[in-house]
Amino acid sequence: MEDEFPSNGDQSSPLFGGHPSWKQREESFKLKSNMKVSLKFMRENSTVKEDSSGGNWVGIWRIILLKHPPYDEPRRNGKVPKILTHRLFPEAQYSIWIDGKMELIVDPLLILERYLWRGKHTFAIAQHKHHRSIYEEADANKRRKRYARPLIDLHMKIYYYEGMKPWSSNKKTISDVPEGAIIIREHTTMSNLFSCLWFNEVHLFTPRDQLSFGYVAYRLGESFKYFMFPNCEYNSLFVLHPHTREHSSPIEWVKDLSKLKNSSLRESRGGLGLFTPYPGDLHSVVLPNVTRTSKAG
Repeated sequence: MEDEFPSNGDQSSPLFGGHPSWKQREESFKLKSNMKVSLKFMRENSTVKEDSSGGNWVGIWRIILLKHPPYDEPRRNGKVPKILTHRLFPEAQYSIWIDGKMELIVDPLLILERYLWRGKHTFAIAQHKHHRSIYEEADANKRRKRYARPLIDLHMKIYYYEGMKPWSSNKKTISDVPEGAIIIREHTTMSNLFSCLWFNEVHLFTPRDQLSFGYVAYRLGESFKYFMFPNCEYNSLFVLHPHTREHSSPIEWVKDLSKLKNSSLRESRGGLGLFTPYPGDLHSVVLPNVTRTSKAG
């Protein structure tokens, strides 16, 4: 895989600030032999040491700073190291992503053995504790004000229009919704392709990556295989330190799409697909009913 830069000049590549055209997005899901896909975590009392090369370390861990956040939405900035790990560390064969709220309490090699090597998997992620359908997760996101409600609805209408059905026991996956606080990967070609396509969806639509994961897996079908393990296994891997605040930006409180027109609340570099005319008729799309089975989001 390699970066692709458009030559027509009317669409910037999906680097930060641009986005792919709808046609480019559709083509990116068609598998070929040669694919081109455009594209504070420390405690205050941590002791940071600097080595002779200028690298910063906390114990055995090296600290890599993302010095120039590309987005104006804090939640979206976090998706860069989370999803594009293989682009930031191209020589790495394996990676384990854990959210800043998680404190690792086991040897990372044991995690690789349990979730990748033992079952010969290349991508592992936990199942969401409460939801299996992306439409359930979207409803919970709106209730808990995780992003602008009308934009979440628009995001889901596009997916439903494109054939993404609610999860059911007839599907071959145990869930369409992951718990994205931990991602365990071997950086194979297919794993990297999935991550690029996943990031493009997060970049194009809402920053809620749990809404996009199942859709990308659906589009790749049997070509992308992953291991989704039970959420209850979290407790054996981490100590959870809950977020100190629930919300990160004013856009999360928007209830009416009209408030975003010509508004400073609109993101300038992300979610641009939500404001680009869609080539299909979304007015006739009626989202599936959601049965709220849990108070939690």
